[in-house]
Amino acid sequence: MIAIPAVDLRDGACVQLVGGSYADERIRLDQPVAVARRWIECGFRRLHVVDLDAATGNGSNAAVVTAILDHADVDVQVGGGVRSMDRVDDLLTSGARQVVVGTRAVEHPEWLADLAVVHPGQIIVAADVRGTQLVTHGWAQSQQLDVLDFLEEIDHLPLAGVLVTAVHREGQMVGPDLALMESLTDATHLPIIASGGIAGRGDLCALEHRGVAAAVIGMALYTGALDPHSTAEEFSE
Repeated sequence: MIAIPAVDLRDGACVQLVGGSYADERIRLDQPVAVARRWIECGFRRLHVVDLDAATGNGSNAAVVTAILDHADVDVQVGGGVRSMDRVDDLLTSGARQVVVGTRAVEHPEWLADLAVVHPGQIIVAADVRGTQLVTHGWAQSQQLDVLDFLEEIDHLPLAGVLVTAVHREGQMVGPDLALMESLTDATHLPIIASGGIAGRGDLCALEHRGVAAAVIGMALYTGALDPHSTAEEFSE
């Protein structure tokens, strides 16, 4: 399993939110490119970059995303408000290794299918959940769709993976939703990328034991609960 630092962008800064609430911002760092470089220097081989403003329709951090891609010599997966084929093409051309799509992929599965065929192995689907129910539009809207049912619908597509964020645990460092993640890895051949609630090394080991391919880590790294150097070394593939 590989550990992936999260670089979440808001108003040009790198932030960490709690419970998916934009009103509960706990971390704000004003130089996101430097933050990304720091994680690379610690030994991480992949970054997860999300434009939170684009995800909610409240602006764009496209210039910051481009700057991170320009300065990163590791794989970078980029998401947040990606809802057109043109934007996917732009990100891949700019150097993103994978592009993360969520809202439009959930609401328009035919678009996702076309996208996956055009860019096989380069698209990650963001299946953000509260409990097991999918949420979209930057976690603001609930969908009447269970994540396991959604996974069954997309299982045949040539995707790079499915990123499942347990929004109900996001930023709270209370441990990941292990039962959910295990049910997902049992249900699909697609790589599952877990996010939400990770507090320490034991959580990463537990996810790895349950067949999770990767884990996106935010608050635990930014607060120092996880040592970045040892985490990058141990969870590197």
